[in-house]
Amino acid sequence: MLAFLRRLFAPKPGGTRDTGAVAEAAAAQWLERERGFRIAARNWRNPEDRREEIDLVARDREVLVFIEVKARARGALVPGYYTVNRRKKNVLRRAITAYLRRLGEKPRTFRLDVVEVVPAAGGHGPPEVLHFENIPLFPKHFRP
Repeated sequence: MLAFLRRLFAPKPGGTRDTGAVAEAAAAQWLERERGFRIAARNWRNPEDRREEIDLVARDREVLVFIEVKARARGALVPGYYTVNRRKKNVLRRAITAYLRRLGEKPRTFRLDVVEVVPAAGGHGPPEVLHFENIPLFPKHFRP
């Protein structure tokens, strides 16, 4: 199964960017165009622990939105939403906490969204984008 996934998401000959980067760019473009988000950061990494990464940080009006982007093959058995499991949420929680602690002015509200990007059928046309808002991550009264 792992070999199948590697082949599926392997860079195409002549391609310069990997699947994740392409999916993140498509997600950012879609969020700006369709939802009116303003992208504040891409691929932010915690300087204290480089393994902790936030794919996209955006503003949805007054809300600071942390976005996990998942590239999925058309017909994938497990949708991208479900791949953000407990382990991934723990990493995201640490990264988001580190990001929030570095801000001069703390946002009044923030949330986690998951964006799933699926290539167009036959590889022609724009990808399908699924947006899942306000994924539970922090306790109700969390303050960084």
